[in-house]
Amino acid sequence: MEMQREIEVICGEVNISDLSAFLGKINTIASDNRVTIQGLNADLLAGEKHLHFAVGKALRAVASGKNVAKDPGVEIMRYAAGERQIERSFSIGLHEGENNAVFVLLGKIDGLLIALAELRKLIEEKPCSELLAYSSSKRKGILSLFGITDEEIKASGEEHIPELVIERVALANFVK
Repeated sequence: MEMQREIEVICGEVNISDLSAFLGKINTIASDNRVTIQGLNADLLAGEKHLHFAVGKALRAVASGKNVAKDPGVEIMRYAAGERQIERSFSIGLHEGENNAVFVLLGKIDGLLIALAELRKLIEEKPCSELLAYSSSKRKGILSLFGITDEEIKASGEEHIPELVIERVALANFVK
Protein backbone atom coordinates (compact mmCIF):
# COMPACT_ATOMS: atom_id res chain seq x y z
CA MET A 1 0.00 0.00 0.00
CA GLU A 2 1.55 3.31 -1.07
CA MET A 3 1.83 6.20 1.36
CA GLN A 4 -0.54 8.49 -0.60
CA ARG A 5 -3.59 7.71 1.49
CA GLU A 6 -6.42 9.24 3.42
CA ILE A 7 -6.89 8.93 7.16
CA GLU A 8 -10.30 8.54 8.79
CA VAL A 9 -11.12 8.13 12.47
CA ILE A 10 -14.37 6.80 13.91
CA CYS A 11 -15.21 6.35 17.59
CA GLY A 12 -17.89 4.46 19.44
CA GLU A 13 -18.92 1.91 22.00
CA VAL A 14 -18.71 -1.77 21.24
CA ASN A 15 -19.34 -4.84 23.38
CA ILE A 16 -16.93 -7.57 22.29
CA SER A 17 -17.87 -11.06 23.45
CA ASP A 18 -15.17 -12.83 21.39
CA LEU A 19 -12.11 -10.70 20.64
CA SER A 20 -10.68 -12.99 17.93
CA ALA A 21 -14.00 -13.13 16.09
CA PHE A 22 -14.39 -9.33 16.31
CA LEU A 23 -10.83 -8.72 15.09
CA GLY A 24 -11.51 -11.24 12.31
CA LYS A 25 -14.50 -9.14 11.17
CA ILE A 26 -12.36 -5.98 11.27
CA ASN A 27 -9.60 -7.68 9.26
CA THR A 28 -12.13 -8.89 6.67
CA ILE A 29 -13.56 -5.37 6.28
CA ALA A 30 -9.99 -4.05 5.93
CA SER A 31 -8.83 -6.61 3.35
CA ASP A 32 -12.08 -6.48 1.33
CA ASN A 33 -11.67 -2.72 0.97
CA ARG A 34 -7.86 -2.60 0.76
CA VAL A 35 -7.55 -0.37 3.82
CA THR A 36 -5.79 -0.57 7.17
CA ILE A 37 -8.02 -0.51 10.26
CA GLN A 38 -6.55 -0.23 13.75
CA GLY A 39 -8.77 -0.35 16.82
CA LEU A 40 -7.60 1.25 20.06
CA ASN A 41 -8.98 1.52 23.58
CA ALA A 42 -10.12 5.17 23.81
CA ASP A 43 -10.02 4.94 27.63
CA LEU A 44 -6.21 4.76 27.41
CA LEU A 45 -5.83 7.72 25.06
CA ALA A 46 -5.12 11.06 26.72
CA GLY A 47 -6.95 13.22 24.19
CA GLU A 48 -7.20 13.87 20.46
CA LYS A 49 -3.67 15.33 20.41
CA HIS A 50 -2.30 12.02 21.75
CA LEU A 51 -4.00 10.08 18.93
CA HIS A 52 -3.01 12.54 16.19
CA PHE A 53 0.60 12.69 17.40
CA ALA A 54 0.88 8.88 17.52
CA VAL A 55 -0.66 8.44 14.05
CA GLY A 56 1.66 11.11 12.63
CA LYS A 57 4.75 9.53 14.19
CA ALA A 58 3.73 6.07 12.92
CA LEU A 59 3.07 7.25 9.36
CA ARG A 60 6.35 9.17 9.25
CA ALA A 61 8.18 6.04 10.47
CA VAL A 62 6.52 3.93 7.74
CA ALA A 63 7.23 6.56 5.04
CA SER A 64 10.91 6.72 6.00
CA GLY A 65 11.31 2.95 6.39
CA LYS A 66 12.01 3.28 10.13
CA ASN A 67 8.91 1.39 11.26
CA VAL A 68 9.33 -1.46 13.75
CA ALA A 69 6.04 -3.16 12.82
CA LYS A 70 5.41 -4.32 9.25
CA ASP A 71 1.71 -3.42 9.54
CA PRO A 72 0.97 0.34 9.64
CA GLY A 73 -1.93 -0.30 12.05
CA VAL A 74 0.35 -2.06 14.52
CA GLU A 75 2.87 0.78 14.14
CA ILE A 76 0.08 3.24 15.09
CA MET A 77 -0.75 1.10 18.14
CA ARG A 78 2.93 0.94 19.10
CA TYR A 79 3.27 4.71 19.07
CA ALA A 80 -0.10 5.26 20.78
CA ALA A 81 1.13 3.01 23.62
CA GLY A 82 4.51 4.77 23.71
CA GLU A 83 6.20 1.38 23.28
CA ARG A 84 9.21 0.19 21.35
CA GLN A 85 8.15 -3.44 21.85
CA ILE A 86 5.24 -4.51 19.63
CA GLU A 87 3.99 -7.14 22.13
CA ARG A 88 3.68 -4.58 24.92
CA SER A 89 1.77 -2.17 22.68
CA PHE A 90 -1.23 -4.54 22.50
CA SER A 91 -2.23 -3.31 25.97
CA ILE A 92 -3.74 -0.22 24.30
CA GLY A 93 -5.82 -2.37 21.96
CA LEU A 94 -9.40 -3.53 22.25
CA HIS A 95 -10.45 -6.18 24.78
CA GLU A 96 -13.38 -8.47 25.50
CA GLY A 97 -16.32 -6.75 27.17
CA GLU A 98 -17.43 -3.12 26.90
CA ASN A 99 -15.03 -0.89 24.94
CA ASN A 100 -14.88 2.80 24.26
CA ALA A 101 -13.13 2.35 20.95
CA VAL A 102 -11.41 4.46 18.34
CA PHE A 103 -10.68 3.08 14.90
CA VAL A 104 -8.03 4.62 12.67
CA LEU A 105 -8.48 3.81 8.98
CA LEU A 106 -5.87 4.35 6.27
CA GLY A 107 -6.38 3.91 2.54
CA LYS A 108 -7.91 5.28 -0.61
CA ILE A 109 -11.12 7.21 -0.09
CA ASP A 110 -13.43 4.81 -1.97
CA GLY A 111 -12.32 1.88 0.19
CA LEU A 112 -12.42 4.00 3.33
CA LEU A 113 -16.03 5.06 2.79
CA ILE A 114 -17.20 1.45 2.42
CA ALA A 115 -15.11 0.33 5.42
CA LEU A 116 -16.55 3.16 7.55
CA ALA A 117 -20.09 2.12 6.63
CA GLU A 118 -19.29 -1.49 7.61
CA LEU A 119 -17.71 -0.42 10.91
CA ARG A 120 -20.78 1.67 11.75
CA LYS A 121 -22.80 -1.57 11.73
CA LEU A 122 -20.54 -3.02 14.45
CA ILE A 123 -20.35 -0.09 16.87
CA GLU A 124 -22.57 2.51 18.48
CA GLU A 125 -20.92 5.62 17.06
CA LYS A 126 -20.07 8.40 19.52
CA PRO A 127 -18.30 11.73 18.95
CA CYS A 128 -14.52 11.26 19.04
CA SER A 129 -14.20 14.53 20.93
CA GLU A 130 -16.21 12.89 23.73
CA LEU A 131 -14.46 9.49 23.83
CA LEU A 132 -10.91 10.76 23.34
CA ALA A 133 -11.02 13.68 25.80
CA TYR A 134 -8.79 13.17 28.84
CA SER A 135 -10.78 12.85 32.06
CA SER A 136 -10.13 11.74 35.63
CA SER A 137 -11.86 8.42 34.85
CA LYS A 138 -8.94 7.61 32.50
CA ARG A 139 -6.26 8.63 35.02
CA LYS A 140 -5.49 5.28 36.67
CA GLY A 141 -5.26 3.29 33.43
CA ILE A 142 -3.16 5.93 31.70
CA LEU A 143 -0.73 6.36 34.62
CA SER A 144 -0.29 2.59 34.75
CA LEU A 145 0.13 2.07 30.98
CA PHE A 146 2.59 4.93 30.52
CA GLY A 147 4.45 4.48 33.82
CA ILE A 148 3.81 8.07 34.91
CA THR A 149 4.98 8.56 38.49
CA ASP A 150 3.57 10.63 41.34
CA GLU A 151 6.84 12.59 41.30
CA GLU A 152 6.28 13.58 37.65
CA ILE A 153 2.73 14.67 38.43
CA LYS A 154 3.90 16.69 41.45
CA ALA A 155 6.57 18.37 39.32
CA SER A 156 4.38 19.20 36.33
CA GLY A 157 0.84 19.27 37.72
CA GLU A 158 -2.18 17.01 37.34
CA GLU A 159 -3.41 19.03 34.35
CA HIS A 160 -0.24 18.09 32.41
CA ILE A 161 -0.84 14.31 32.38
CA PRO A 162 -1.80 14.41 28.65
CA GLU A 163 1.50 16.17 27.85
CA LEU A 164 3.43 13.55 29.85
CA VAL A 165 1.73 10.88 27.70
CA ILE A 166 2.72 12.68 24.49
CA GLU A 167 6.29 12.83 25.81
CA ARG A 168 6.20 9.01 26.15
CA VAL A 169 4.93 8.72 22.56
CA ALA A 170 7.74 11.01 21.36
CA LEU A 171 10.31 8.82 23.12
CA ALA A 172 8.80 5.48 22.03
CA ASN A 173 11.81 4.54 19.91
CA PHE A 174 14.40 5.44 22.52
CA VAL A 175 13.06 4.08 25.80
CA LYS A 176 12.56 0.52 27.13
